[in-house]
Amino acid sequence: MAYVAVKGGEEAILNSHGLVAEDRRGDPAVPELTVRQIAEQFGLAVDRVMCEGSVYDRELAALALKQAQGDAVEAIFLLRAFRTTLPRLAVSNALDTARMAIQRRVSATFKDIPGGQILGSTYEYTHRLLDFDHLDIVDCDKPKAKVADDPLDPTFPRAFESISDEDLIEAELPEPDQSPVFDLTRDPLAMPAGRDQRLQNLARGDEGFVVGLAYSALRGYGAAHPYVGETRVGDVTIEILPEELGFCVSIGDIIVTECQMLDFFGGSEDEPARFTRGYGLSFGKSERKAMAMAIVDRSLRCREYGEEAKYPVQDEEFVLSHTDNLEAAGFVSHLTLPHYVDFQGDLQFIRQLREEHNRRRSSKEAAE
Repeated sequence: MAYVAVKGGEEAILNSHGLVAEDRRGDPAVPELTVRQIAEQFGLAVDRVMCEGSVYDRELAALALKQAQGDAVEAIFLLRAFRTTLPRLAVSNALDTARMAIQRRVSATFKDIPGGQILGSTYEYTHRLLDFDHLDIVDCDKPKAKVADDPLDPTFPRAFESISDEDLIEAELPEPDQSPVFDLTRDPLAMPAGRDQRLQNLARGDEGFVVGLAYSALRGYGAAHPYVGETRVGDVTIEILPEELGFCVSIGDIIVTECQMLDFFGGSEDEPARFTRGYGLSFGKSERKAMAMAIVDRSLRCREYGEEAKYPVQDEEFVLSHTDNLEAAGFVSHLTLPHYVDFQGDLQFIRQLREEHNRRRSSKEAAE
């Protein structure tokens, strides 16, 4: 079926919606993807949409991906828009990642760590070759990995606790601070930004942009020489403290990825040399995002250690003002909207400049 250009704004828009629906469905002879299939089998894409969409709901994130034809940024837009319609019932306590039910836990700083390295599910040691077996759908039981003989310890000490007594690594927790935590989902970004704002911004930021910033820091456009102190993936419990009860209650578990980067600090007049920290945390299994976030976090802390901020990744205003993929995509995409008046104005200005240039050129040639 062929479509022709349709005159009239409303009719054209409605017809465009029909075209989108056709593109989304694809060949009707091919079975339609269900939201549950996307949630179960496109898990990493769902995790990204949840993280950058600021809503932990696998079904909604999968629905957004289906509606957006797999476009992650469009799906994130849909999820954030839906988020604005939701009431806020409570504010949870801070996550206790030390009590995480571990699925994966690795450290690049020590060969042996308390509790042991837990490889878990990762693409790090796959061959990165196309597996053509996936071209065929075979009804079979879900592949199962070997089950450990003994259950994992429910709590794991930090990988670098063994040297914590030597004060060689910056303390994990800051001094107690009762000031309210900034909420970036309710209030606009304010400069200069505290670390609470920066971490929220990076957690919601576009993964590609944050990874690119981290990469720039590693390649020399920044002072980063980090080590993965520890990366954890697992379930954490969400707790709230209802005023009418006076004690904490659990409202469910979510999967998160946490990364702590250690970066060399040579010391100053006031501070001895030690390793400093960068921190990253994201919804779901989003290890690349959490690692990049931790690198950028440490880069943005440069002024705390008297380091010169001379690279883009250390420029707080540059980084925080450009991480949001919805703002970036919207600004780029708006260029497809009518700009007739602006263009005609620039066109007229260029004609005027060319006339002046030709007059000067003619005058110069006549004088010669």
